[in-house]
Amino acid sequence: MSTSRISDWFHQYSNDLYHFFVYYLGSTDVEDLVQEVFIRAIKKQDSFQEKSSPKTWLFSIARHIAIDEIRRKQRGRVKEFIFKQSVDSYSTNTPEQVLEFNETNKELFKAIQTLKKSYRDVVVLRGIKELSVSETAEILNWKEEKVRLTFHRALKALQNEKERLL
Repeated sequence: MSTSRISDWFHQYSNDLYHFFVYYLGSTDVEDLVQEVFIRAIKKQDSFQEKSSPKTWLFSIARHIAIDEIRRKQRGRVKEFIFKQSVDSYSTNTPEQVLEFNETNKELFKAIQTLKKSYRDVVVLRGIKELSVSETAEILNWKEEKVRLTFHRALKALQNEKERLL
């Protein structure tokens, strides 16, 4: 399969993929994701066995990219949830804001310390260190489903603890 073939597919299907991402992700800033579909298609063109149409193959790639994008955004939200403020704004804030940021972090660290060990482990690895589910599962010697479930429960427990402290 040649790169020109994928270039033809780009002209045929890029608008469809753009609309797919817009509806799937709820954002119109998805041009980079459309390009990523075709970059991956070029890299994986040997795996296309023509058992399906090029359009379905490209949409399959797009779906995986969309899922990755959602996970990336969720990691950002988790980190924001955990830290409440970015480190970048730390350096530009007034002394009062820096003090408040430090107090918030102290409360967060206290809240994390109150969690049971398994929750604490998964919050630190997934939420703070931003490791993937599979990496976390390997480190903790757990199944991936247990990592997902424990992380979800840990975030709920952390939220409850934060509310209790405030």
